Amino acid sequence: MDSMDYLAQSFSVRFEYRVYFTSGIFEEDNSVLHSFLKERLVPETDQKILFVIDQGVSDKHPRLQQDIAGYFNRHPEVQLVKELLLIPGGEKAKNDASYFEKITEAIHLHGIDRHSYIAAIGGGSVLDLAGYAAAVAHRGINLIRMPTTVLSQNDSGIGVKNGVNHFGKKNFLGTFAPPAAVFNDDRFLTTLDQRNWRSGISEAIKVALIKDAVFFNWIETHAEALVNRERDPMNYLIRRCADLHLQHIGGMDPFEKGSSRPLDFGHWSAHKLEQMTQFAVLHGEAVAMGIALDTVYSSLAGLLSPAQADRILRVLLKLGFEITHPLLQIRDQSSPVLLGLQEFQEHLGGRLTIMLLTEIGAGIEVNEINTDLLIQAGKELSGYQIRETV
Repeated sequence: MDSMDYLAQSFSVRFEYRVYFTSGIFEEDNSVLHSFLKERLVPETDQKILFVIDQGVSDKHPRLQQDIAGYFNRHPEVQLVKELLLIPGGEKAKNDASYFEKITEAIHLHGIDRHSYIAAIGGGSVLDLAGYAAAVAHRGINLIRMPTTVLSQNDSGIGVKNGVNHFGKKNFLGTFAPPAAVFNDDRFLTTLDQRNWRSGISEAIKVALIKDAVFFNWIETHAEALVNRERDPMNYLIRRCADLHLQHIGGMDPFEKGSSRPLDFGHWSAHKLEQMTQFAVLHGEAVAMGIALDTVYSSLAGLLSPAQADRILRVLLKLGFEITHPLLQIRDQSSPVLLGLQEFQEHLGGRLTIMLLTEIGAGIEVNEINTDLLIQAGKELSGYQIRETV
């Protein structure tokens, strides 16, 4: 028999899900969730729904658990698991394996199968954790995401990635598993503190810088309204940012098989900074600093005009972001933040690929980073922040 003798198969799988925008999802006259569940009823099957809720969200919305119970009393087609799981928000949810065990144990005890649902309410970390548990239990349980932060409503919560941290590395364990649906409820945003309200705006800046100059212009024009927590501008920002992310996911590489990850502009240093500060710096804050670093680097490398780089930095500062951090100051090849480049490459599983800017709204991917220029970029950012904030 020929040594090259083999069988082969090729097939494709279609994924489709919707991102809904609503207000007061569990109120009596809001039918958006009920309509979705009713549309997906399976005859002669006991479908259940298990809620995993961010503890901080539950604390700030004290009627939430009662509202959920009342909603499913009115709409009993899908059976509510009466035990609502509360999980601490933030990176703690992704760092402590006991929370993953808590969710999978509940899936086992309550008989949650592939026709049933896990509904996750919370910020990006709780959504990532619940999504990972849903993806691996029974090789895939329907996941409903209900993001409660700006960052999760416009970016992480509407995508196809799930994961937890391991070996001290962000999202070392994870899956690509699209949700059954996402429900963005703007009522959850009303209780965010100012840091978390602002934090998610950085992901909108990121996607605008690499994909949509008109959107960046809009953010620049509406920066004051966004800082002042005006509802309509924030709802528009979230919807447009989510739209651009979904367009990218529907492109050629939704499960990131290649080394190209343009939506991670500014993220190689941001992820490392989060780890080095034990996540005291929020993800969106770190992304803002990462955007600033890669913007100035792009300018020093001759890719982006100094005038456009200055414009980007001014928008970040106008929104209240800090644009650098002492741990982002690169002194030599041994500077800890440079490990972010190595970990970024490992995460991609291929050659180093970093997105830089050629102009506002357009980027270019490079495969090498000049440490000397990074050192210079860090120094320029530090001086710029001092000058502009004094």
